Amino acid sequence: MPHVIVKMWPGKSEQQKQQLSDGITKVVTTILGYGKESVSVGIEVVQPSAWVKDVYDHDIRDKWDTLYQKPGYDPSQL
Repeated sequence: MPHVIVKMWPGKSEQQKQQLSDGITKVVTTILGYGKESVSVGIEVVQPSAWVKDVYDHDIRDKWDTLYQKPGYDPSQL
């Protein structure tokens, strides 16, 4: 039962968010062999000013060893 959470800056349309969710769902069902009914996708919008504290520090830096795709940006530049 995969649940995928996408955290992103504001500015994307509802259509873009739905397309992203649909794409993630398709990839998860194809690669992992789950039915669509087993997958859930959440999108959380995070203000740029809160990104380092609310996302980078907790979900990226503190879980570095669990990331399969590591960011290429420098958080001190945000």
